[in-house]
Amino acid sequence: SPAGAALGLPLNPILKQIYFVEGDLSPLACAYARARGADRMSSFGDFIALSDSCDLATAKLIAKEVSDGIIAPGYDPEAMELLKSKRNGSYTILQIEEGYRPGSIETKEVYGITFEQGRNELPIDESLFERIVTDNKEIPASAKRDLLVALITLKYTQSNSVCYAIDGQTIGVGAGQQSRIHCTRLAGDKADRWKLRQHPTVLALPFKEEIGRADRDNAIDIYLSSMEQQDWLSQWKGVSLASDAFFPFDDNILRAHQSGVTYIAQPGGSIRDQSIIDACNELGIAMTFTGLRLFHH
Repeated sequence: SPAGAALGLPLNPILKQIYFVEGDLSPLACAYARARGADRMSSFGDFIALSDSCDLATAKLIAKEVSDGIIAPGYDPEAMELLKSKRNGSYTILQIEEGYRPGSIETKEVYGITFEQGRNELPIDESLFERIVTDNKEIPASAKRDLLVALITLKYTQSNSVCYAIDGQTIGVGAGQQSRIHCTRLAGDKADRWKLRQHPTVLALPFKEEIGRADRDNAIDIYLSSMEQQDWLSQWKGVSLASDAFFPFDDNILRAHQSGVTYIAQPGGSIRDQSIIDACNELGIAMTFTGLRLFHH
């Protein structure tokens, strides 16, 4: 799946239209649709990982997408038959060995030099949000859920990385950048495009039936570049943002605010922490210091 954690929340009619989904979905299928919908452009030709056995509803979604393979703990018989027919029978289907546990030390060799580090097995839960350092200390349950989604995403995303989330799903990831501000800008731009896909004008775009899903995605992405964006984007508030390491400068906060960010989770620990807190206070943002770095190399 695209880099993103989703909670299997139901898809409302607008999201179903955005993600090209029809009919009722199982919780797993909703989770897959939300994860893929985080960035439909980047998810083209993905390899899917599921945490639960693949059911028929999820397999029906996967059958329509451009995908190279899947791994899951198991497969319902109807789902297996459908997936076996994908790509003329060449679709890669793997089953997870449920009893497998990786070693506590990760090892990597680069040009004859061996690097070792402890595997990141620290829990990601709401206890990370107890140290709220801003004047605004209100982080509702929905925002805590979104911050957890963003942090889980960052755990498995190439550093440096920043993640935006709302309504129980990832909507923008900036990863593998050389500076924190470029992560924030990249993820913010993706989050803005996710919001623009819900604009009534975009939802009403007419497509001929023979136009494929990937071509529709490409056409929509091009169309978004020509739209008058600010009025629509300014309506979006309550976005959550997480960072895998501290913010060194307040330009990150200013850029996040432009994309409707109201809640932030970051490790803290910079000598410039106070300037970051001051910027959040000026904008009414609630920020928590988690004390947990989520670098992934």
